[in-house]
Amino acid sequence: MIPFLKNIFGLGPKTDYKALVNQGAEIIDVRTKGEFTSGHIKGSKNIPLNTLNNNLRLLKDKEKTYLLCCASGMRSGNAKNILKSKGYLNVHNAGNWQSLKNKL
Repeated sequence: MIPFLKNIFGLGPKTDYKALVNQGAEIIDVRTKGEFTSGHIKGSKNIPLNTLNNNLRLLKDKEKTYLLCCASGMRSGNAKNILKSKGYLNVHNAGNWQSLKNKL
């Protein structure tokens, strides 16, 4: 159960997010449009969690690396599970967007 929770909340082994971005990973912010407008990572794409299933066309390449972020890591964890269930192979819950920004 604990490994499952660690996976959902992105608490597993350390991931070098900067290296992933340098290799072409795309940052997807799953917060609401209002939250995104109030601050976000430059170059990130806003796809609110409640619209993710209807906007999968925006994430065309299922083999591309996607870094998912939100305000706390909860919504990005849910987004990761959705994308994994749809066949996306390289999806990371990067947690809090401000923390991710500091790691880049």
